Amino acid sequence: MTGAGDRSRGGAEPWYERAFGADYRLVYPHRDLAAARREAAFLARRGVRGRVLDLGCGFGRHALALAELGCEVVGLDLSRELLLAARELPGYERYLRGRLVRGRAERAPFRAGAFDSVVVLFSSFGYLGEEGDRRAMDEIARLTRPGGLAVLDLMNPDHVRSHLVAESSRRGPGFELRERRALSEEGRRVVKEVELQLNGGAVRCWREDVRLYSLDEIARLFQGSGLSLEGADGEFDGRGISAQSPRLIARARRE
Repeated sequence: MTGAGDRSRGGAEPWYERAFGADYRLVYPHRDLAAARREAAFLARRGVRGRVLDLGCGFGRHALALAELGCEVVGLDLSRELLLAARELPGYERYLRGRLVRGRAERAPFRAGAFDSVVVLFSSFGYLGEEGDRRAMDEIARLTRPGGLAVLDLMNPDHVRSHLVAESSRRGPGFELRERRALSEEGRRVVKEVELQLNGGAVRCWREDVRLYSLDEIARLFQGSGLSLEGADGEFDGRGISAQSPRLIARARRE
């Protein structure tokens, strides 16, 4: 996270180390515990159970929701600010204290086969470049026990390409957000330039750059890591995948 008033788009750290700071919850208030509970219930119906790793857990809302359903959940994220924000969740003391770990998705500090289910939610995949994404998928497979379930919740590339809004801005309590979006690499990546101005004048700027994976591409990544595609949904209501479905929620079994 950059310091208050830092307008630089440069810096040596990857974009995802800049983007997910303490103001994430301010900017995206709809990504809340109530929504996570609905999504966790759907994941449970699709087979997520037992000892679960929430990889890229953010401030822990899905981890908490899955724990409320009886899962033994561990969360991992790189953002210190978001992990600290988990303490504000109702139920943190009961369900999450001591179960959130700071670390990287491509080298998680857990033994092989430690989890019955591994979930990667809200487009937390596609950040590391093609080789890095393959390493992250290998790690997902390593952490999933034989016969266990891995779930990746991604943006649907067809929907992104057909519904991309080039520029937008919005105001919220305490901030103004401006975003510019574009496709690169012949539509395989979506790039977003973000400027967040907080009341009082502090400004943060960053650039997001996420690889868009089709279902066929994800299936090949699964297969290359020892996972076998089981099925996919286009939203957390069970609708099928089409050009109009916003999500690509792919499930795979560990071979």
